Amino acid sequence: MSINKKIYIAGHKGMVGSAIERLLRYKGHTNIITMSRNDLDLTSQEKVNQFFKQERPEEVYLAAAKVGGIHANNTYPADFIYQNLMIESNIIHACYLNNIKKILFLGSSCIYPKDASQPIAENQLLTGLLEPTNEAYAIAKIAGIKLCESYNMQHQDKKLDYRCVMPTNLYGPGDNYHPQNSHVIPGLIRRFHEAKVNNLPVVEIWGTGKPRREFLHVDDMASACIHVMNLSSKKYLTEVRSNCSHLNIGYGKDISIMELAELIKKIIGFKGDIQNNLSMPDGTPRKLLDVRKINKLGWFPAISLENGIELTYRNFLENFE
Repeated sequence: MSINKKIYIAGHKGMVGSAIERLLRYKGHTNIITMSRNDLDLTSQEKVNQFFKQERPEEVYLAAAKVGGIHANNTYPADFIYQNLMIESNIIHACYLNNIKKILFLGSSCIYPKDASQPIAENQLLTGLLEPTNEAYAIAKIAGIKLCESYNMQHQDKKLDYRCVMPTNLYGPGDNYHPQNSHVIPGLIRRFHEAKVNNLPVVEIWGTGKPRREFLHVDDMASACIHVMNLSSKKYLTEVRSNCSHLNIGYGKDISIMELAELIKKIIGFKGDIQNNLSMPDGTPRKLLDVRKINKLGWFPAISLENGIELTYRNFLENFE
């Protein structure tokens, strides 16, 4: 892996993009391009084309996206589908126009059907209906996978190598702790912390607490992304097909939301009770990714869930207290 190659990280201020940048710099890379949202509007085709024509990076990590939890996805579906379609379409097409051969597109495990069999293998994509609460976001991410596959297939003469990874639920430094628009781990960390500080008797969790989820620390996700980007084409193609070219990235184990709440309660030191708000949706009953392919390609997570949440809580205290 050459440390001198020119790398562009789209979405470098987001949770995953910032983790990728941190790890690349730790590995000695200095020729890294980043652009803030104010400097480059990724939903503008003209501005994105101009940027790639000028910079011509050798590799692109496409981590830029509009993201949010169940509440945000339910409230702003048009924003989620439009902005994500525009970002990925503009970047992927601009790479093609400028003969940039290496892209790693980051999707989401919500691309899979709501009732997919568990654990979810990559070939279950497009085999059933999506979870309605994040359908718009999922469709945009599916389109990104198919964009990469379509450019690879149609332009084989250019030897494009556009790869896709689908992470499970991520958490860690740089997460969003908004009271309504956050994902489950940062949302629970904030709620339990505020309840502890304010001596509240109860913390409420949405739904029944029965759904099971898999969680991966964002630093593990970054290591997986860099691992996949740097696999030889020969090795990468041992586990993917031209029309099913994405790889699941996950921890390999899941936990119920109630078990997760109890774990976060213990780590934060909240002494009160947990109460279920049954008026709020559960979302998908279970979502555990089949990670045998990425494991066969030599990548495994290094951070346990408990250690990861402890690290995340410390980061929350440093940045929000």
